[in-house]
Amino acid sequence: MNSSWIEEDNKLKRTFKFENFIEAFAFMTKVAILSEKHNHHPWWSNVYNTVSIELNTHDAGNIVTEKDAKLAADIDKLLS
Repeated sequence: MNSSWIEEDNKLKRTFKFENFIEAFAFMTKVAILSEKHNHHPWWSNVYNTVSIELNTHDAGNIVTEKDAKLAADIDKLLS
């Protein structure tokens, strides 16, 4: 697991910063496509160049599961 993700309040959380809104939105589009492939969808927010993502598994009672770790790892791969 990337050390930039933190586990807090039964969620994996990470904030991403980009050069501008267009880059942030492009990243969100990639995450949306990835989330559909995983059939696992994040809570997220976007303000200008910042995207915040929170992951937990609703079907498991809103806790962090392997499903969240896998999606987080694949999100990180989008940036490498």
